[in-house]
Amino acid sequence: MSFDPLLLFLHIAGVVVWVGGMFFAYVCLRPEAASQLEPPPRLRLWRGVLARFFTWVWVAVAVVLASGLALILRVGFADAPLYQHLMFLMGLVMIGIYAFVFFTPYAALARAVAAEDWKAGGAALGRIRQLVGTNLTLGFLTIAMGTIGRWLG
Repeated sequence: MSFDPLLLFLHIAGVVVWVGGMFFAYVCLRPEAASQLEPPPRLRLWRGVLARFFTWVWVAVAVVLASGLALILRVGFADAPLYQHLMFLMGLVMIGIYAFVFFTPYAALARAVAAEDWKAGGAALGRIRQLVGTNLTLGFLTIAMGTIGRWLG
């Protein structure tokens, strides 16, 4: 019995949570929150939303990394096609960006909201927005690599 279908399901489910969550936050929630809320409630909202989302992202990152490694190790790194190596590399870059967001600008946002320093909170949220935009782009490129990469050679 092969565990590949289960590993692939876990991998895709983790990607859906992570990249789908970034898409929702960046494309849907961010513009609406900016248009309807003044900085204090907007920054409080983002601090709370990100606290919940980041808990799930840590789980998703672990699942995506573990399942991706398991899938690639089933054929071996040396025998894995180029597109799988590229997916793995882009995934590692995304994890690095996420970890930076969590430990640096998100931590700064949480501190700023607690101190009611709205200017610092806005700056931190702006940095998070930029990095989430980068990670969202990388996420879509990684999905493209995983779905059409095998046809590219």
